Amino acid sequence: MAVVLEADGLAPQQMQRFAHWMNLSETTFVLPPADPGADYRVRIFTPVAELPFAGHPTLGTCHAWLAAGGTPRRPDAIVQECGAGLVTLRRTPDGLAFAAPPVLRDGPVDAGLLAHIASVLCIDRSAIVDASWADNGPGWVAVLLDSADAVLAVKPGPTDLDLGVVGLYPAGSPAAVQVRAFFPKDGITVEDPVTGSLNASLAAWLLRTGRVTAPYVARQGTALGRAGRVHVSRDADGTIWVAGGTITCVSGQVEL
Repeated sequence: MAVVLEADGLAPQQMQRFAHWMNLSETTFVLPPADPGADYRVRIFTPVAELPFAGHPTLGTCHAWLAAGGTPRRPDAIVQECGAGLVTLRRTPDGLAFAAPPVLRDGPVDAGLLAHIASVLCIDRSAIVDASWADNGPGWVAVLLDSADAVLAVKPGPTDLDLGVVGLYPAGSPAAVQVRAFFPKDGITVEDPVTGSLNASLAAWLLRTGRVTAPYVARQGTALGRAGRVHVSRDADGTIWVAGGTITCVSGQVEL
């Protein structure tokens, strides 16, 4: 992903064009906050649309803002303003973590959509153990398969959904769950190597149904040859935190 700092001179149309030109999963634009409780405001664009919230861009934008000398109002937290409202972040031993925002839609998935999801994943409907809407901004709908190996074996066809697939590892494994995230782009199905927003909403579902206990580690990107690790924890008040490592790969200036 890319982060554009000091973006307050750009119009939304320019942001979208730049994100399309970058052709990364997301490009974010950092602006002065409109909410007095926020440290900065961010707008998040894919190459084709703006998102109200996404996990990877939230952690990456916070990393870039801090690296550029941003100073949060509070010593123990950073507050980001985005389309989904205010999102609190904090530093942890596992990297920056964001507090999972509330889901916009959860609950059961109807039978017709489940049949469609099974066809997209090229699996039998009976292979889906459970399903739930898990939409905290991007529109995720999630299905649970009977194992991590079953998740890794999935070879999806074309999709029109933002689709999360999760399976449990055996007890005592280094990671608790295997996650894969698929979404449509330019008429094909794309797999995301690490997806903070999906892991946040999955955590709420899996913890609520007692399938995992916090803290736990989710593996993602395995099928792509990536070693993605997402660290999920939960405070005593029920707040779910999603953490991961961030690093600056390239920095520079852009002339428009």
